[in-house]
Amino acid sequence: MESSCACKAIFQAPSFEDNACILRKRTPTLPEVNFSDDGALRHLHLGSEWIQGSMLLKAPTALYHEYIQRMMAWLLFVEPDSVAGRHAMQLGLGAGSLTKFCHKELGAKTTAIELNPQVLVACRGWFKLPAQSERLQVVLADAALEIENPAWWGTVDALQVDLYDHEAATPVLDSLPFYSNCRRLLRSDGCMTVNLFGRSSSFLRSVEKMSAAFGANAVWAFKPTREGNTVVLAQRTASRPRREVLLARAEIIQARWGLPAGKWVRVFKPMLA
Repeated sequence: MESSCACKAIFQAPSFEDNACILRKRTPTLPEVNFSDDGALRHLHLGSEWIQGSMLLKAPTALYHEYIQRMMAWLLFVEPDSVAGRHAMQLGLGAGSLTKFCHKELGAKTTAIELNPQVLVACRGWFKLPAQSERLQVVLADAALEIENPAWWGTVDALQVDLYDHEAATPVLDSLPFYSNCRRLLRSDGCMTVNLFGRSSSFLRSVEKMSAAFGANAVWAFKPTREGNTVVLAQRTASRPRREVLLARAEIIQARWGLPAGKWVRVFKPMLA
């Protein structure tokens, strides 16, 4: 979720008609979904000027926004050669950026949980999201309820949480029970990354809840981006890899996937240093 920008034209999503997908819950007050083109970029909106995700038209799987790139910081905590066999899950599809990257660039099994059917339609029609497959699944459901399903527990290596409504004020799901359920999804060496919009009092409250769910020693945070997004990472099992290990992995991440992981190591610290 990003701040707004000047855009050329806005297009509204059609109604949801894909019966092959699983719809667990419909909410009649969901905002309308539209997109806007701004030069080389296409932005997703949920009934407002706020940007919920973006895509480079000539590079659909690239991660454009800095905070979205930082949502991949879990790569620093795993061996790079093991990534293709892992399971990444996104809570909130957005413009499909993380889902596409994990699926196409990493070669990981990928699952996204999304409440709004129009978002899925928009991602497939306008943001180059591939169709369902053995390695890619989009579940239309309320994420808070879906992650209570024991079938998901202990199956996820990388959980990426970016859940904001159309007003982009505070995270939609941001409670201690929610983060406790997120922790249950993860394998022993799994990580959760969360986008928090700004270092305000709500940021501190959110980090306190994550620390209560995961343990204070398991929580890491970036400095805020220029736009005000702060990405927080929580480990299922707290560990602090040596700096030389993080730097070595960062070099591989940057060379293999084009992500600025060397910079991550400089601005990414445990909350309890």
